[in-house]
Amino acid sequence: MPANSPETFASRLRIARDELRGMSQTELAQATGLPPSSIAHFERGARKPSFDNLRKLATALSVTTDYLLGRVDDPDVAAAADPLYRDGAKLTEQDRELAQAFMRMLAERDRQNRGGGQ
Repeated sequence: MPANSPETFASRLRIARDELRGMSQTELAQATGLPPSSIAHFERGARKPSFDNLRKLATALSVTTDYLLGRVDDPDVAAAADPLYRDGAKLTEQDRELAQAFMRMLAERDRQNRGGGQ
């Protein structure tokens, strides 16, 4: 199946939902605000999502739209698309500094929990 084909999208959506995230169609529908029938239509290739719905699907599944469309093969390339990073640009400088301090604190806590205390 060629990249960027409707079959690629349907297959990638099903893989991301079921195998990568362990979600049912109903759970994905709830996470996106779409009807469960829409998820079923997308996965069968009977319908194509709008751009807005494509973004909702990618966000709910923590994958990039490029993965769903077959442009990249790694579903975990979503770090740059992660809302945590994407929304950082919307913060004030003061809030950005606070968020960075919080992230450093979480990273330090994780390091200590893994036994790297010193």
